[in-house]
Amino acid sequence: MKVLKFGAVWCPGCLVMRPRWAEIEKEFPELKTEYYDFDKDKDMVKKYLITHKLPVFVFLDKEEKELFRLTGEVDKNKLVNLIKENINK
Repeated sequence: MKVLKFGAVWCPGCLVMRPRWAEIEKEFPELKTEYYDFDKDKDMVKKYLITHKLPVFVFLDKEEKELFRLTGEVDKNKLVNLIKENINK
């Protein structure tokens, strides 16, 4: 599984989520994550239809197909549970 993280420097929720994701990435070293800046990575923003409502987390399976996405500040426990349920997809 891979998580695409979309954010921006002007996004307060993105600042809140950054340390949360850092903790999760340490707990799940097998989890692949990529960060894309809303203002700089326009091709990826367009490809995944990301709007100004940030942050957005797009969860992909092993074939890079979207499993689901979350928007806004997400509780760490919710993220951990979703990762545990889907890590091998």
